[in-house]
Amino acid sequence: MVDSATLAAADTAARHWGYPEPGPVTPGEDKHMRMFSRMLLDTFNPYKPAVIDWPALDAEARARVTSLPIWDIAVQTEGRAGLRVKSFAATVETQPLREAFDLMGFEESRHKDVLSHLVAAYGIKLEPEPDYKVPKDPEWGFLVTGYSECIDSFFAFGLFELARRSGYFPAELVETFEPVIQEEGRHILFFVNWLAWYKATMPLWRRPWLWLKTLAVWAFLIGERVGLARDVGGGKQDANFAVTGSSAVSSEDVDIADLMRICLAENDRRMDGYDRRLLRPTTMPRLTRLALLFLGRKRRAGAALKAA
Repeated sequence: MVDSATLAAADTAARHWGYPEPGPVTPGEDKHMRMFSRMLLDTFNPYKPAVIDWPALDAEARARVTSLPIWDIAVQTEGRAGLRVKSFAATVETQPLREAFDLMGFEESRHKDVLSHLVAAYGIKLEPEPDYKVPKDPEWGFLVTGYSECIDSFFAFGLFELARRSGYFPAELVETFEPVIQEEGRHILFFVNWLAWYKATMPLWRRPWLWLKTLAVWAFLIGERVGLARDVGGGKQDANFAVTGSSAVSSEDVDIADLMRICLAENDRRMDGYDRRLLRPTTMPRLTRLALLFLGRKRRAGAALKAA
């Protein structure tokens, strides 16, 4: 069993990392591949789901936790993610990249174990899990998982911070789940660097195909989230909870613009401890800043109309 001091040191190490080899890094270089692979490997946190001490909750807090509309889809998402990452890992031969992929697959499966222990600890009833199928195209499966985590983690960072600030859930519960949230940050950092390296090292004739596949992945993810959001009205759980769930983690109404700003700040904070030469996720931060710009103009226009 890992002692608390070791876990505390591992938690700190999981958030702060620098590559010892100096000098610039260019995507596609062997140095870049070694760097983002070592980032994931060196920042591994050895916590064990089976020995997590889930805090006791009073009736009100337990009701808040059990009523969250996420548990079935969260467990199933992590189940699929673990299988997809492991399937793609089997196609990778280069070291230490293969070792990093194997670790990521293990961590995704461990997330499912954490959630399974949490729902068991608080008596949350889940629907029967589906059969998780090995993807026919491992590359497609990993791209879906990687881009999906880039979207969901960005909003999860903000919602998790909102839950911490609001005190809507016990601080002990929030802190117990913290390593999983940071782990997702490491995963998306690894994904965006791997993708840049992957594109740079593949033959030129394959790059247009990857570009088309990436567009198809985004179309799939957008369609999936729109469809699942519609299912909420039919009583199904909301896989788009990361975007719509601020009311479930805070007793106060949170303006969408304020939530976006929290997401941006938390994304920057969680990425800040890693070597600055590593690429950072940019799509969700850019889209969010664009949305904030639009919301700001809309509010100014509305204020001008009221003043007229």
